[in-house]
Amino acid sequence: MSELQFPPGAAFIDGGFAKIEDAKISVLDWGFLRSDATYDVVHVWKGRFFRLDAHLDRFLSSAEKLRMKLPYDRAQIAEILAELVERTGFEDAYVEMIVTRGVSPTFSRDPRDAINRFIAFAIPFGWILRPEEREEGLALAVSEIPRIPPESVDPTVKNYHWLDLVMGMFDAYEQGARTCILTDGQGNITEGPGFNVFVVKDGKVATPMRGVLHGITRQASILLLQELQVPVSARPVSLHELREADEVFATSTAGGVMPVTKIGAHIVAGGKPGPITGRLIEAYWAAHTRDDGWSVAVKDVARGNLRG
Repeated sequence: MSELQFPPGAAFIDGGFAKIEDAKISVLDWGFLRSDATYDVVHVWKGRFFRLDAHLDRFLSSAEKLRMKLPYDRAQIAEILAELVERTGFEDAYVEMIVTRGVSPTFSRDPRDAINRFIAFAIPFGWILRPEEREEGLALAVSEIPRIPPESVDPTVKNYHWLDLVMGMFDAYEQGARTCILTDGQGNITEGPGFNVFVVKDGKVATPMRGVLHGITRQASILLLQELQVPVSARPVSLHELREADEVFATSTAGGVMPVTKIGAHIVAGGKPGPITGRLIEAYWAAHTRDDGWSVAVKDVARGNLRG
């Protein structure tokens, strides 16, 4: 059997730092057996965390909603993340924090008996759409598989319940697309695997408000559009609006603002990034150097200063 290959990186598990290849969880962990976990991903770009406060807010809120107890407070988690990045030496990194339900010493079916477990790791920054691919943009397909309804699983808690999204991706591959968008089963779009969706029509921007993760890049895009004086709203967005949009873009930590140039057989914006999408992309990457709450140097977080 060939040896498993791992990307370079570093991990924090069971209270200590480890090589990425040595960070392992038990087969009895509820995070593995039942997707009973929450997580968040913050990225580092040119030595600076982007929107770290917002990611920590969401992670702590998600853990509380799932009734999980973290063994570290907010400041300690931030310092762990910073040390992971410093240990790797990466200027650009993908940094994930996780809390699983953990393992019950007696394999009890009562989740209250499990001991919650905190894990974190840093690996090289990963892209959904690389910068050199932006002109080509994303080709998406609308899957017939509906998104898990928010009444069943709260999508504002970042989770690993991805089987609907994964099967939607297979639908997309069969249609020659790169990835997928799922609907709510009632004619409205929701989100894709790891990204939010925006539509632009007549100079106005809209993004789905229900059945989606409130992505940090989504929120950053809303704030930046407001700074650019572009009208933007969170509301129901129909499948018809998606197909009739002047521009479509997706947002994610893994790639930032990404133009969508094809939906099924339909070409969007002439197959090129639209003007509002282009302005937002420029504003988004410029925000990574801003000190006014948008980014903070890894070295400052490592010293216990979240604000830089």
